[in-house]
Amino acid sequence: MTTFFLFYMVYLRKNGLVTIGDFTFVFAITVVIIDETWAITLSMLDFARIIGDLRSSISLLYTPQTNIDKHNAKILTIKKPTIEFKDISFGYEEKNEVFNNLNLTIKAGEKIGLIGYSGAGKSSLVNLLLRYFKATQGQILIDGQNIDDVIQDSLREHIAVIPQDTILFHRSLLENIRYGRMSASDEEVIEASKAAHIHDFILSLPEQYQTYVGERGVKLSGGQRQRVSIARAILKDAPILILDEATSAFDSHTEKLIQDSINSLIESQGKTVIAIAHRLSTLKHMDRVIVMDKGKIIEEGDHDELLLSHKSLYKKLWQIQEM
Repeated sequence: MTTFFLFYMVYLRKNGLVTIGDFTFVFAITVVIIDETWAITLSMLDFARIIGDLRSSISLLYTPQTNIDKHNAKILTIKKPTIEFKDISFGYEEKNEVFNNLNLTIKAGEKIGLIGYSGAGKSSLVNLLLRYFKATQGQILIDGQNIDDVIQDSLREHIAVIPQDTILFHRSLLENIRYGRMSASDEEVIEASKAAHIHDFILSLPEQYQTYVGERGVKLSGGQRQRVSIARAILKDAPILILDEATSAFDSHTEKLIQDSINSLIESQGKTVIAIAHRLSTLKHMDRVIVMDKGKIIEEGDHDELLLSHKSLYKKLWQIQEM
């Protein structure tokens, strides 16, 4: 287009049909039009990309929720935090089952540990208990109540979880800890922080409890984030506690601080504890250790009983970690 206008204007000038001023004016306008046309083309490409992103976002928003409460769902009330898995079958894919007719009973106040190789089904068992997924067959009962028949919010109010990767909000430490129980007073938050062995660290900060932790808690170390999570669980004081690799990937000093915090939490009378761990030293004082493999319970007993068995997978794992 530019070449055409250039030669055409030269032709007109040679034949005396336009002046130098006309030539300059038309050529300048041509350059501006071409530049704007190119800019519009690029804008249309960006617009098409943005429309695609918007359609994807809207499709996610309008995806129907499958795991919803029943219309007559009741509020879960717990007097004794017993947990029963009855004939549970489940798989993330139809042809690949994680559990097949799994049965497990956890008594009220019992502290159990779950161990096994990666993919054995430990986290899947916890996800089913929290109703993140629904079992294809069987029932999960808490204090005799089927969790499928209760309101999900009331179920999770009675369960405190200390995950492996703690998620914090870009808010103050006070607000992040209070997330465990929104109605808690400042004094209760401070007491929970003391029990989690993070109070002294918070006081050493310039703004103390009003210190912002950054997006996902990037301003804190892994051990500090984990102790904030423990403080949340202490503040929540739920009858059921789940520990999902709570002491993994830390140095020995940090692990000891976290373990001390957890010990003060799980020693609460009447609290049912499920601890998933690869470090078997954290399970030595559990009432019962359950060894899983390929979605099945292959061994169970306390630490000493499992070590006495010659062909025990627990004993094999223990010896490997002692090396």
